[in-house]
Amino acid sequence: MRVGMGYDVHRLTENRKLILCGVEIPYEKGLLGHSDADVALHAIMDALLGAAALGDIGKHFPDTDPAYEGISSMRLLEQVGELLEKHNYLIENIDATIIAQRPKLLPYMPQMAKNVAQVLGLEENQVNIKATTEEGLGFTGSGEGISAHAVCLLSPMIDMTAVDVLGPGNCGGCRGRCGHE
Repeated sequence: MRVGMGYDVHRLTENRKLILCGVEIPYEKGLLGHSDADVALHAIMDALLGAAALGDIGKHFPDTDPAYEGISSMRLLEQVGELLEKHNYLIENIDATIIAQRPKLLPYMPQMAKNVAQVLGLEENQVNIKATTEEGLGFTGSGEGISAHAVCLLSPMIDMTAVDVLGPGNCGGCRGRCGHE
């Protein structure tokens, strides 16, 4: 098992959309960044890349590269998922916390988790998205920005698949990734 931790922060600014885990949230401000500035997905991607010892999102998607200007972080998350698969890792779970004084995020969290799960080919119960405030303290509490923390657990895929050992359909919940029918 491998554990990863990610953290990101973006400043709130006018004339930008607020996008968190691929959900556009109605609000008078959005997050400033080179991509869509989806702070929650950035923390999740850093956790996943860190658990696999593959660096961070700055290494893979530098903010100096015009190819990533305005890009959807959902597309970047998809690429991170493909990279993990290429390096033979399975995602066991993701847990993320978004820290924002406003807006209230509770109504959007189920869709956020669903988006992350869908892009990574996970079950929805493998992704947890939650939110909290900082009771008016710090830059998130004053409404200057939003931050996010994420942790994940990865498991390395073994060379011999469970289907080789247990037979087709008996691999124990790989969700089709072991190659069984």
